[in-house]
Amino acid sequence: MSVTTDESIDSVQAVERRQRRDFRLFMSSHICNELGSSITYVALPLMAVLTLDASAMQAGLLAAAEHAAFLVLGLPAGAWVDRMRRRRVMMAADLARAVLLTALPVAYLLDLHSMPLLYAVALLLGCARLFGDVADQSYLPMLIGKDTLIAGNSKLETVRSGAEFAGPGIAGFLVQLLGAAGTLAGQAVTSLVSVVLLGRIGAREEKPEPAPRRHLLRDIREGLGYVLSHRILRLIALNTAAVNLFLSAVMAIEVLFLTRTVGLPPAAVGWVLTTATIGSVLAATVADRVTRAVGAARLTWLSLLVTMPFGLLLPLADKDWRIGLFVLGSFVQSGGVTLYNICQVTYRQTVCPPHLLGRMTATMRFLVWGVLPLSGLLAGLLGELLGVRDALWVCAAALSVAPLVLLCSPLRRMREFEDGAPGPGAPAGRPAQ
Repeated sequence: MSVTTDESIDSVQAVERRQRRDFRLFMSSHICNELGSSITYVALPLMAVLTLDASAMQAGLLAAAEHAAFLVLGLPAGAWVDRMRRRRVMMAADLARAVLLTALPVAYLLDLHSMPLLYAVALLLGCARLFGDVADQSYLPMLIGKDTLIAGNSKLETVRSGAEFAGPGIAGFLVQLLGAAGTLAGQAVTSLVSVVLLGRIGAREEKPEPAPRRHLLRDIREGLGYVLSHRILRLIALNTAAVNLFLSAVMAIEVLFLTRTVGLPPAAVGWVLTTATIGSVLAATVADRVTRAVGAARLTWLSLLVTMPFGLLLPLADKDWRIGLFVLGSFVQSGGVTLYNICQVTYRQTVCPPHLLGRMTATMRFLVWGVLPLSGLLAGLLGELLGVRDALWVCAAALSVAPLVLLCSPLRRMREFEDGAPGPGAPAGRPAQ
């Protein structure tokens, strides 16, 4: 009997060791991807501004191209991902990023680079990100289980925030040292490393059961219907879309603002964006404890309501001590967004049935990131009509009031999402404001 017990204990310990190893590999892949994305986020617009003399409208169009995939392919992506092994989808997305990030430096060396080429690469990078992100969020519950999702998402947000902290500074330094083309070439390597790390994960992922009688449109309708019939998910989608519309408009022109309007060199731009993201790192680090103390549902609306008005400090920045106002505003906003994301993403992953995870995630991405191409165009148009600084004022003011929609919802009377939260098909009550 003792031998059998010892063998059982050894078997359980072996499984736990394998799970910890797999999650470390998954985390390491995230480090590569998030750091590479953060560097590319700065290097791509810098390439447009420094080598092609891009205007505010062109910078907005570049941001719009990068996010257009979420509007065009957002819904079918979830249906496709639910039919495939999600780890393979993530690996394919990484390989696509490596090829695309290699193409730009080659075109630069051959003197073939142009704004249309940057638009095309940004568009395809957005497609790779869409499929990678949908598969990623659908894969995590299978890898670590639903009981530890808050801790798992907090760790992933810590990686994401750390990359956002380090990435812009590294990007500014590398662009000044190697040029934007050389910097982008280096990011292709990080994508290839991510492929290797994902390939070493030992957890076996079952291939989804084939559904020959299912049609793509029916699958899309099922995912969309699930989100729209779920009162809390519907509300989260509405609020996130409103915040994303104006926050992404700010992000679309902030490099142009810091470079042209404020007059900072590339390295300084990188470091300003780096220090501004410390808030994300700190928020991700304490998210688990803050969520337990405040409550996930309460923190979901409180995090944005308190922090978004700090964006009004951004347009006050200038090439003196006032650059600190930009850093402070971004610092607080980054922390609020991180806490909000951890709470609402964990809720989505917990409440959704496993077979719908991909479609639910893609539907949410379609609804909340489908506005991003519009925000890029909005930022470019406002920048051309009003000037970049005044465009920031408009976007920051709108962003300050966007989270008020959550005050008109049951969330403000709930501490946790389970406290009276209606599920799918429950009466909707008043329409979401």
